[in-house]
Amino acid sequence: MDNEKQYLFDNPKNIQRVLYLLYICCGILVALDFVIHRHVYHSWENLPIFYPIYGFVGCVILVLIASWMRTFLMRPEDYYGPVEELDDSKIEIVDVSHSHAKEANNNNNNNNKGDNNVDA
Repeated sequence: MDNEKQYLFDNPKNIQRVLYLLYICCGILVALDFVIHRHVYHSWENLPIFYPIYGFVGCVILVLIASWMRTFLMRPEDYYGPVEELDDSKIEIVDVSHSHAKEANNNNNNNNKGDNNVDA
């Protein structure tokens, strides 16, 4: 098991690096909010870090509304019908080892007749 393939996020250090990169990007965007001139339509858009706060509040409201909607949209586990237990007696075992040989013979016979070959 030592030769298993290592993926990027199998190492916890890589996850920390991605999180730090995310935090740095968020910090840069907040800093740019003070530097970039915006053409505002409403007076509250002039508040510092208005858009990050607006986005955060919007996400929180979305989560709260979704959890509220779950109460009446959620269906019971057996909504589409009861789950049947798998009964071993209903399983039919079919021996297909002979059928492949018959199919191969039929394909050879069909190719000899020229029925399947359009170009012949």
